Amino acid sequence: MDLSYENQHDETILGGNKMEVFAEYLASIDNPQHRARTEEVLEWITKKFPKLTPKIAWNQPMFTDHNTFIIGFSVANKHLAISPELAGMNRFSDEIVNAGYEHSKNLFRIKWDSPVDFSLLEKIIEFNVLDKADCSTFWRK
Repeated sequence: MDLSYENQHDETILGGNKMEVFAEYLASIDNPQHRARTEEVLEWITKKFPKLTPKIAWNQPMFTDHNTFIIGFSVANKHLAISPELAGMNRFSDEIVNAGYEHSKNLFRIKWDSPVDFSLLEKIIEFNVLDKADCSTFWRK
């Protein structure tokens, strides 16, 4: 039986280590500290939210729930950028500022030498999962 790439990809997610989805992406991060921090955050999410689906889209790691976007990440020289969509940014903007993170309209940045506020990350993810429970599109409309 010849499985398509998509089916092989899905089997990896369902049957194996969810972090395997991110292996190639993580290996592409040259700075070992940046790679370790990114892996720490992605692994924490896979353990804390086992029902979320990890995936790479637009060359970025992200998590989805019933094929709708929950949270995404990108790596830059000075920070790890986190995108919870505009609704997540609006809902948690005060807490993001209080955590000391720089932000724009659609994402916030955790400097590589700053701690990750995992309790804030947890609240943002929980909000998106609940808020998008009935969402049938990838992005909010």
